Amino acid sequence: QVLLVESGGGLVQTGGSLRLSCGVSGGTFSSYAMGWFRQAPGKEREFVAGISRSDSTYYADSVKGRFTISRDNAKNIVYLQMSSLKPEDTAVYYCAADWRTLGVARDWNEYDYWGQGTQVTVSS
Repeated sequence: QVLLVESGGGLVQTGGSLRLSCGVSGGTFSSYAMGWFRQAPGKEREFVAGISRSDSTYYADSVKGRFTISRDNAKNIVYLQMSSLKPEDTAVYYCAADWRTLGVARDWNEYDYWGQGTQVTVSS
């Protein structure tokens, strides 16, 4: 069974930074494309960033230049470094693993495994 556990969420002021981590166990981490998604109250889950098996990275336009996704295959962890945070970044952030897509999927339906989510709140 593949288990994903996020950490690093919290409350931060506008303009601040946070780093989210997602540890993966029970599978072959290097064989997964990894994605970060978020869901704000009353809104649909949306793609934030993804990193392929070959370390190609992709970002939503709303976070490009502010967020950075990376992975450490030795530690089975994917990170999301978030900077210049805005109130509209407030959401529950989820990491997800996809073993089928060669690149990175932006559709959350393509992902096979999910974490439980971590809350990020940006105060104005």
